[in-house]
Amino acid sequence: MSDLDKARVRRCMEMFDAANAEDPNREPSGEPKELSYARRMSAWLDRLEPNAPDEVRLAVRAQHIRRWEIPRTSYPAGRRAYLAWRRDLGRFHADTAGAIMRDCGFDDSSVLRVQSIIRKERFKTDRLAQLLEDVACLVFLDHYFAPFAGDQAEDSMVNILRKTWKKMSEAGRSAALEIEYSPECRELLDRALGDA
Repeated sequence: MSDLDKARVRRCMEMFDAANAEDPNREPSGEPKELSYARRMSAWLDRLEPNAPDEVRLAVRAQHIRRWEIPRTSYPAGRRAYLAWRRDLGRFHADTAGAIMRDCGFDDSSVLRVQSIIRKERFKTDRLAQLLEDVACLVFLDHYFAPFAGDQAEDSMVNILRKTWKKMSEAGRSAALEIEYSPECRELLDRALGDA
């Protein structure tokens, strides 16, 4: 995107944030959960790649847009249903972000590119989709790993960490190793990496 689009990018980000501010679920601080998540995503993108293109900046900010509208509980239990939920969420987030982008005046090619990144299509060959994947993994490790680990059996958590690590690029893995983990989380991560 050219510098001429910067005002539109800012407006679009504001609209993404306004949509996520409607999340009825709250952080302990009182902030809407998906708004907090979106800001954490943008902060990690700035750390990992400060000069990232606007397409990925928009995709990162909208990756979980209005996620509460399709709760996991609306699908049956089990891995197949979980994967269907994740697939449907990706489409929903991409469609929601695309509608907002069109309202902000973006053309179809820009909208389609951001939607492709949000859906993480070809993330192992698309640098920007891989960047979004890295950022999502880093936000998980930095902000959600510790509380999530408290609800999981150790072996299950080690398996989740292994899968997370496999999805990340070398740059993402290097950044992940710089996060300050609790001793318990560090031990789980060391187990996952030692067993990988």
